[in-house]
Amino acid sequence: MKQEEPITPIHSAAPKPAAIAGIVFSVLLITSLTLLLRTIPANLRDGGEWLITNQTTILLALNLVPFSGIAFLWFMGVVRDRIGGKEDQFLSTVFFGSGLLFLAMLFSFAAMTGSILLVYLALSDRALAAGYYTFGQTFAHEIMNSYAIKMAGVFMVSTSTLFVKTRVIPRWLAFLGYGLAGLMLLRIGQLDRITWVSLVFPLWVLLISIYILIDNYRRKPAAAL
Repeated sequence: MKQEEPITPIHSAAPKPAAIAGIVFSVLLITSLTLLLRTIPANLRDGGEWLITNQTTILLALNLVPFSGIAFLWFMGVVRDRIGGKEDQFLSTVFFGSGLLFLAMLFSFAAMTGSILLVYLALSDRALAAGYYTFGQTFAHEIMNSYAIKMAGVFMVSTSTLFVKTRVIPRWLAFLGYGLAGLMLLRIGQLDRITWVSLVFPLWVLLISIYILIDNYRRKPAAAL
């Protein structure tokens, strides 16, 4: 009888330009959040009249969110490829879990905000529409501020720890991640609206992605020598 050979896992390295996924995620999310930050008023009890005059801007911002989410999944794959065989299963579990929860909260925020816009524009009774608006906006901002931003902070801590242990990224980038994550995790106040703190996470991902992209192309010529 022929003895079966043991199956060995096949590692398929990500293509060199794959790191651009993190750059795409960062640019799209920063653009989306900036549009919302410049549009959504500080006082959510204004009745929602701003939705009518800014609906095109809001729809553009919300339509960018799904594409940024897709790019973020690719970025997670790039980070795991970068770590390779040095991957720590415990930290990787936190890495995956926090990253996916962040996306779920981000998508929930975008879906709720889009629903508020559509309901507000569809209802002719402005008093009823204002009631839906106040509840919906408060709920959406609670998801973003209390959950999405916190999950992004946990993702930054777990990713930075992986980077410190495996040394695949300069230590200063990892320690920067710790500092920025602390800012997001310990942030209190102004939970009723989105703030510019939400831009910290995509900016950090942008720095990581630029470094990985440059380092990938730097290694390519060196390997050819």
